[in-house]
Amino acid sequence: MRVGSDRIASAAPAKRSFPPIVDGRACVLVLGTLPGEESLRRGEYYAHPRNLFWPIVFALFGEGPALNYAERLDFVAAHRIALWDVCEIGEREASADATIRRERPNAIDRLLDEHALIRAVAFNGTAARRLYERHFPLREDLVYLALPSTSPAHARIDFAGKLARWTALRDVIEESEV
Repeated sequence: MRVGSDRIASAAPAKRSFPPIVDGRACVLVLGTLPGEESLRRGEYYAHPRNLFWPIVFALFGEGPALNYAERLDFVAAHRIALWDVCEIGEREASADATIRRERPNAIDRLLDEHALIRAVAFNGTAARRLYERHFPLREDLVYLALPSTSPAHARIDFAGKLARWTALRDVIEESEV
């Protein structure tokens, strides 16, 4: 059913991603799918209290996560990690990645072109990888890391198991420092 000239009526409201967190030092880009409900409500990446992203990233470097969001962003920047989502906008039921549809991708190619030090793209879960591959060709000059989702919806791998797999992110960062 058409509503107006450029919008299609849908049961799921459109969700919009945040701007990228990136600076000129970034060497790895971590891509999620689209912010979840709690992240949208708070205006913060990985805001759900049971999402393991922040505890994992801090643990990779031997630290406990900062409680303050600005300090978390400073931490990832200091460790040369950029954050963004594959989708700029999309429809999704609640926070379920499997229900994302009618998505429009962010300008990831442009971001990668503008930040030449980024040598790796890490996918926070298979849905992020699947959406990226749907919209972008893989680049031969990049390393791609398929990491387990840090979302509380993906609890079949515990914290220790996820942390062990996410060490690949730290390894890429350390290799880029050589």
